[in-house]
Amino acid sequence: MGNTVSALVFQPPSATYGYTRRYFFLVTAMHNRIPAFFIPCDKAEYTVLFSHGNAEDLGMIYDWFREVSRRLQANVMSYDYSGYGISEGEPSEEACFADIEAAFAYLVNVKKISPSKIILYGRSLGSGPTTHLAVKQSSLEQPVAGLILQSPVLSMFRVVFNFRYTLPGDLFCNIDIIEQVRSPVTVIHGTRDEVVPFWHGEGLFEMCPQEWRCKPLWVTDAGHNNIEAYLSTFGDDFFQHLIEFVHVCHVTATIRAAEAAEQKALMTGKTV
Repeated sequence: MGNTVSALVFQPPSATYGYTRRYFFLVTAMHNRIPAFFIPCDKAEYTVLFSHGNAEDLGMIYDWFREVSRRLQANVMSYDYSGYGISEGEPSEEACFADIEAAFAYLVNVKKISPSKIILYGRSLGSGPTTHLAVKQSSLEQPVAGLILQSPVLSMFRVVFNFRYTLPGDLFCNIDIIEQVRSPVTVIHGTRDEVVPFWHGEGLFEMCPQEWRCKPLWVTDAGHNNIEAYLSTFGDDFFQHLIEFVHVCHVTATIRAAEAAEQKALMTGKTV
């Protein structure tokens, strides 16, 4: 059953890129070597860690995220899942979690970027590892700066089999864990999504803790793979939404830093 579900869920395309200096390799907790890229921005205060959708790899998204980096004035990192692109291993839920954790560890330990300066961004299948990591960091009391979920899934069974509840063996059960996130969350979804129905995005938004729920972006008449292109025909709504969300993340981080300083001062008997 597990292999059958994985075959339905994970559909890696033939690699669209090769071994170039653009990509470097990470080793995951499952001992798989996975490629990643890092797009720096001189003026960056925040770093976006992007988890791509199904039937995608790094070669398909690099140019787009150069534009995202420029428009948001942020560093951008992305990685391929095990079994995707030129990665080693086979794709699975466990492997995806190990993959994003390896990418996050690179940002924190090698690039020396604080979790409070990292915005997680997951599209479609990528909403699974993204939500997993956001919950993990919240439980460690080291929450990330924010969480962007584009065309997210409530869970994979709810997509593949159109179930409305969680069954044993289900994958990426975002609906069951999103309430544990302690970071600002925005959801982006097309109302005519033919792959992950719109009610997934709506449902996940409604399950977000109210204090962390930020303005969503419901894209009227957009499908699953054309949100950015659809919005570009009407102006800058897509990037404007992301820019506004980054501002919310910044305000939240500033408040958290002030609260932490005040708490530290109280513990040491000093005033801020």
